Amino acid sequence: MALKATIFKAELQIADMDRNHYRTHVVTIARHPSENDERMMARLLVFALHSDEGLEFTKGLSTEDEPDVWQKNLSGDIKLWMEVGQPDIKRIRKACGRASQVFIYTYNQRAAEVWWRHNQVALGRFGNLTVVSLPEDAIKSLANLTQRSMHLQCTIQDGQVWMGDANDSVFIKLSTLKEADAAS
Repeated sequence: MALKATIFKAELQIADMDRNHYRTHVVTIARHPSENDERMMARLLVFALHSDEGLEFTKGLSTEDEPDVWQKNLSGDIKLWMEVGQPDIKRIRKACGRASQVFIYTYNQRAAEVWWRHNQVALGRFGNLTVVSLPEDAIKSLANLTQRSMHLQCTIQDGQVWMGDANDSVFIKLSTLKEADAAS
């Protein structure tokens, strides 16, 4: 018998001072049976970083043709494609061909460093790709905030993020490994 996804609910209050964007999102997150709390909370962080109308979680791990988070425009074209982890180059090439902008967020430091060294040259060819490293210790701390029903606040300013609940707060310093070309 196949295991089913575990459902989490989050009320996410976002104050993004870099984009002058202030909004509360109520989201449902399906955690795939093979996904841990760290990866799920990394997906929630990515959602917060790109918070906008039309942004949504996809079926993710269970669907090969979808990223973790995406945003489509009104005509159904993919505006933003966001992956968490270290996707293979074939998947990245496909994403860059389908979406206006692609973001990859790595978070497992050792695996991410090996992945980056192995793929850095090939990734440089994609003008619409941004690669960001999330600090492993911060993602582990975010995982400690995991509850089936969460009320989280997220403040973003100058590439730094504070995310927390009523009891704890986690500081996250983003590190960009590759920036998309300005023309993309």
